Amino acid sequence: MNNSQSSNSQSSGAQMQDKEILTDVLTSQKHVTETYNSFANECATPNIRDEFMRILEDEHKIQAEVFDDMKKRGWYPTPAAEQQKIQQAKQKFQNQNQQ
Repeated sequence: MNNSQSSNSQSSGAQMQDKEILTDVLTSQKHVTETYNSFANECATPNIRDEFMRILEDEHKIQAEVFDDMKKRGWYPTPAAEQQKIQQAKQKFQNQNQQ
């Protein structure tokens, strides 16, 4: 293997490692926000609930930063929604609200 192939292989390996790390971070952030959301929902003390809400907002910001970075790198593709699916979802929720 020549130096160029070795360099490309190392770069590819580092990129894969970065992708795996960011995927793990994003998954962890999703769990963290779920947990803080539960704490805030079930908290009986207003001051503590407010603190959980502040923490939850910070954690959502971190999650959004990781998501945006992954999307920018092409590691979290987000296809455009089809108009028909948007209309179906809209109709479904409108029907639920009318019940």
